Order: sequence, then structure tokens, then C-alpha cells
Amino acid sequence: MSSSIRTRRDGGIFEVIIDRPKANAIDLATSREMGVLFRDFRDDSALRVAIISGAGEKFFSAGWDLKAAAAGDAVDGDYGIGGFGGMQELRDLNKPIICAVNGICCGGGLEIALSADLIVAAEHATFALPEIRSGTVADAASVKLPKRIPYHIAMDMLLTGRWLDVHEAHRWGFVNEVVAAGKLMDRAWELGRLLESGPPLVYAAIKEIVREAEGTTFQTAMNKITKRQLATVDALYSSDDQLEGARAFAEKRTPKWKGK
Repeated sequence: MSSSIRTRRDGGIFEVIIDRPKANAIDLATSREMGVLFRDFRDDSALRVAIISGAGEKFFSAGWDLKAAAAGDAVDGDYGIGGFGGMQELRDLNKPIICAVNGICCGGGLEIALSADLIVAAEHATFALPEIRSGTVADAASVKLPKRIPYHIAMDMLLTGRWLDVHEAHRWGFVNEVVAAGKLMDRAWELGRLLESGPPLVYAAIKEIVREAEGTTFQTAMNKITKRQLATVDALYSSDDQLEGARAFAEKRTPKWKGK
């Protein structure tokens, strides 16, 4: 593991910390490393949930490393498995990811946060898409953000690059929760423990259904679910875990999920 990324695993939780002073910006090598990490997280049946954050208290991530780009890293270079930051385009990433935003979250850093399933943020966190000022496009954010928050707010961010404080981000709904800076990682791990204790096959089915529904009609998506045409749904409906859930409910006890 390079000094740019720190990892920790505890039970079924996998923590990834971007650690590239001063701004936790991501160059090609770091992006490729993150891709390998998230691929391995996806494929490790013992891991149930990931937490991603940035080192320090000032930056979550400034996104693409413009200094590296100026030195020769191509903007359209090989970002590695899963695209920029390792998880935006990673196929079948059917496990929950929590993003803990510990400071400035802008550009590609915001795009990485938008790839997570839950976002908790410190009270001093700020958000922006400043690509317009450097003559480029926030491509992934242009796809995702208008689907997550009101269109006109998303376009304001994309077209002007203006900054949002954490409370406005929370108000528009792309931050789940705002916490004191000193409690950010504790809260992220508390959520991680909650998700770790849940049914992994159900989580996988939820994530695939959400992805599938994004690009199709309601009825088409429902037909695929009811006909068990989605791999995760078929696995869930044929699983011991689904039987365990029903038995635990009938017996008024906590279910014991095995992920199979």
C-alpha cells in the first residue's frame, strides 16, 4: 500500500482514507490504486461495507490533481479499474459505501462522494464543482447531480462553480447528516456497524435494482424483478438468508445473516 491511501479493516468494515497532502488530490496512480482496493472490497465476501474519507481536517478531496496534470498526467488517461477514484464505474459494486466528508469536497472529490450510498459531513465541510473555472467539465457530476438534487441547483453548481456550505448541501438532500468534526468518523463507523449487521444479499439486490431502474421505465424494472432477471434478486430469492429472515420474524428473534 502506498502512502497516498491508508486502509483499515475491522470485522466486515473496510475503511479507505485518501492521504495526499495538502488537498488529498488524486493523480492517475492514486486512482488506479483505489480501483484495485474497491475491486478487492467488492470481491471479498467477508467485507460488508466500506467507509471512505480524507486525511486531516481541511480537505476530503480536491478531486483531480491539476499539478500532476500540468506535469503530464492526461486528463483522459487510464484511471484504472472503476474509473476515477476506483468506484464510479466499477461493475457490480453491490455493497454499501459510506462517505465521511471531513472538509473541502470539490470537483472529482464531490464526484467520488456522489458515488457513495450515504454521505455524512462535518459542520465545516463545503462543496463545489469548480471545473468551469479551469476550462473543463465535471463529467460524472453532470450526469449524477441533476438526478440527486433540484435541477436548477445542480445547474447553478455546474455552470458557476459556486460553493455550498454543508447546511445548504444537507437542505438539498445530497448530504444525509451533519455532525461535529470531532464526531465524524465515530458516526461513520456507527453507520458502518449498523449496515454490517444487515442482510448483504438484500443490500446487493437494492443496489442493482436502483441502478437498473435509473435507465428504464418502472414497469420494465418491475418485470425484471418479478421474473428474477436480475442476478442479485435471483440469488436473494433462492437464498438461505431469505428463509432465515422469515424464520427470525416468526420466532421473534434477531436474524443471523450468512450472505448465502
